[in-house]
Amino acid sequence: MSSKLFIGCSGWNYVDTSQNGGWLNAFYPDKKTKTFAYYSQFFDTVEMIQTFYKKHYRKMSKDLFTWLAEITSENFKMSIRVPAIITDEKRLNIYNKNMIDVLTLFIDKISPLKNANKLGAIIIQLPPSFTTKEFRKLEEFLYVIKSNFVTKSYHYAIEFNDKSWDTKGALDLLQHYDVSHVISDAPSQTNLKLLTNEDYVTCKSLAVFRLCGRNTYDHMSNYLYSEKELVTLAEKIKKVKDVTDNTFVYFSNSYGGKAIVNAPQFKEMVNNAPQLKNVLDRTRKYLSNSL
Repeated sequence: MSSKLFIGCSGWNYVDTSQNGGWLNAFYPDKKTKTFAYYSQFFDTVEMIQTFYKKHYRKMSKDLFTWLAEITSENFKMSIRVPAIITDEKRLNIYNKNMIDVLTLFIDKISPLKNANKLGAIIIQLPPSFTTKEFRKLEEFLYVIKSNFVTKSYHYAIEFNDKSWDTKGALDLLQHYDVSHVISDAPSQTNLKLLTNEDYVTCKSLAVFRLCGRNTYDHMSNYLYSEKELVTLAEKIKKVKDVTDNTFVYFSNSYGGKAIVNAPQFKEMVNNAPQLKNVLDRTRKYLSNSL
């Protein structure tokens, strides 16, 4: 089986103007545009970040994910971020009240994507306060999701956000359970050298990259990668792609449409995708006139 590379953005529903951080006019033609349907015409993957936030997630039903599966092309993949109630509130504690119920409900909700072969990674983003002091919680959580009949057939990726996890022990744990780790490009994670090193792959079936930008943390997503930076990132990503079945690359520098410049640019660079040239040129032109 040949390895596959999927390139897209973290989120898509940025409906404000670029001056206010959104993608309107820079990417979406007008306010009437059906954003997800439009986005999926140009990209073969997206990271759904809305599921992380309680105010959005609690309104989501299984029917939503059935609809998302139905309107996308055959080869489209969605990666889904685990709700914050699991990572931030219950802190992966399998003994916490209703934890398993919350987890299995989440899996059931997104199962239409899995059934349609359109689910990429389930991304477990740990908060910065989640340190190796809670190593046991992570280990027990991974044991449950990889042994439970309902959850074991899904592909998972852990995103660490504290430097205490920058150890071989963390990588060994993920490798033991065949779970990937999110390799991020972000200034706040320069102290995670081991965990963001492309030579350390913990899962054969899956790799996930999130390219967040290189500004200070408060303005991280308001960053446009240069072509030189993208070339360096492409070399790093290719090393991982060569040893994994599916590699997902998400541009999270979303502010003002920066991701909509860099993602097509990167896709054209590594996949020779000339069909994206028009949208790339249009977005570049709009942003150059509005910023």
